[in-house]
Amino acid sequence: MAPHTPALFLADSPGLDFLNSVATPVDTEVDRIEDGAGLLAWLEQAELVSPDTLASLRERAMPGEFDTVAARARSLREEFRKFVLEHKGRPLGAESQAELAPLNRLLARDEAFLQLDFVEQHNGPALQLRRARRRRSPDALLLPIGEALAGLLAEEDFSDVKACEGPACTLMFADHTRGRVRRWCSMAICGNRVKQTAHRNRFKQIRDTAGA
Repeated sequence: MAPHTPALFLADSPGLDFLNSVATPVDTEVDRIEDGAGLLAWLEQAELVSPDTLASLRERAMPGEFDTVAARARSLREEFRKFVLEHKGRPLGAESQAELAPLNRLLARDEAFLQLDFVEQHNGPALQLRRARRRRSPDALLLPIGEALAGLLAEEDFSDVKACEGPACTLMFADHTRGRVRRWCSMAICGNRVKQTAHRNRFKQIRDTAGA
């Protein structure tokens, strides 16, 4: 797989988009973070890490270091895929607290600090307070992923987390539609395919009945 294969961002949740970085939307499984180059491409496409930060880390990284981080990211992904699949469709309860310990340990490694910057506004420059983070090593690339997962857990109603109903699809999403009626990762990917299959089956049934 080419490392810059466009990723799928269909979940309406950055945390679920990360879990969807490996998926079988059609017939063949595609892993967009199967190596270090894929991880960097996915993080940039997801806008979780700035291009400048990625460029700086590329200059300092040792050979194979990004591949090692990608392996850790895949392990984190599979651990939390199991968690989401187990708990989706109903609100999270306090009994799940112990399962969140590995994520809390990851988040505790964050190196965040505040910065004052001037930004241009319609009435002239104005100070803003922004949160910045140090990314000292490639391993720090796991932190924005951890933040995305934490946002999924803390901000989404797990009653709205669903798996696509496409027969072979493994993508998940947060259903924010009115009435919570979303069924597919995407109408273009799975919805139309299922409808076309149903149409062909109905046509075949009519044809077989007519020929009986």
